[in-house]
Amino acid sequence: MEKIKMTTPLVEMDGDEMTRILWKMIKEELLLPFIDLKTEYYDLGLENRDATNDQVTVDSALATKKYGVAVKCATITPNAARVTEYNLKEMWKSPNGTIRAILDGTVFRSPIVVKGIEPCVKNWKKPITIARHAYGDVYKGVEMKIPGAGKAELVYTAADGSQCREVIHEFDGPGIIQGMHNVSASIESFARSCFNYALDVKQDLWFATKDTISKKYDHTFKDIFQEIFDKEYSDRFREAGITYFYTLIDDAVARVMKSEGGYIWACKNYDGDVMSDMISSAFGSLAMMTSVLVSPEGYYEYEAAHGTVQRHYYKHLAGEETSTNSVATIFAWSGALRKRGELDGNAELSAFADRLEKATLDTIESGSMTKDLALITTLENPTVLNSQDFIKAIAARLA
Repeated sequence: MEKIKMTTPLVEMDGDEMTRILWKMIKEELLLPFIDLKTEYYDLGLENRDATNDQVTVDSALATKKYGVAVKCATITPNAARVTEYNLKEMWKSPNGTIRAILDGTVFRSPIVVKGIEPCVKNWKKPITIARHAYGDVYKGVEMKIPGAGKAELVYTAADGSQCREVIHEFDGPGIIQGMHNVSASIESFARSCFNYALDVKQDLWFATKDTISKKYDHTFKDIFQEIFDKEYSDRFREAGITYFYTLIDDAVARVMKSEGGYIWACKNYDGDVMSDMISSAFGSLAMMTSVLVSPEGYYEYEAAHGTVQRHYYKHLAGEETSTNSVATIFAWSGALRKRGELDGNAELSAFADRLEKATLDTIESGSMTKDLALITTLENPTVLNSQDFIKAIAARLA
């Protein structure tokens, strides 16, 4: 069989631990036999990020701007324990945070729905898409340990040298502080991305923050969304038969649990991180969720919504068999290949992405799946496959 040709490379961002192992398997079993794969490769494994002082992460984001489409493996965001484990020079920031700060845009995450895996919330009938702002907040936060008694202040110095000051806290002893920021331009692009996506898929859009407590920070998000909606989108939403709805995030959580689904829920950066994990897990598994960063300039970065599956990686290193769900990583590749095909006018490449996804879902619906799905499936007598055999089963269907 002649391999499918590509005209423009994808930006390929390799990652860490068990997902790095799966990444190699997916390429060898599901991609390279069928596609003349062209990628510009960046190793975002923690060791290489440390060796390059994290310049490789910046370079991969800039390459995404050049080529338009990227696919990313899950990566480690190191904490103190990881610094010791990997003997790192410093506690490097989240690679996702770095990439999103460079590309801007919004992360859209939707559960991968498959027969036999039913949502934990019995009234959920349709997927719930999380639209997550991809800039700022805790991911660009500046933190400080306070050694003892003293006054901490928030200071803004304008270009003309004038200053505004707010007292954060009068410390009687040791403590901690954190400074977060966002920029209006990014919040505006976040709002427009959400409104445009809602119009594209013809689904209602919810947006939730905590403006009653955060009367300036969160309230600014609320105000910008409402101003843009009123000026640019209200008539278009009405014509499309969809609505825009704002509420407090705690109220949104209560509403989500009682809803049937089938809408987009827009959240600030960290809120979206937490809520997408909740949605994906309740729909079946953290490994059953798509994730794509869409920038206002038209750059796309596809990834799995979950982490590096550290526990399975240690079992793998010990020579033990694992049964790791690779579906979200497979769908990251299929999403990137489909978008590359769309942008290049390569219908054959886009059609392959569709076939890859169908082969993956058909494998599960036939009763062959990884352990995490076998524990929750409504299918009778499922066959539990290890990490590699699950990918091989998909490859057999694809062939």
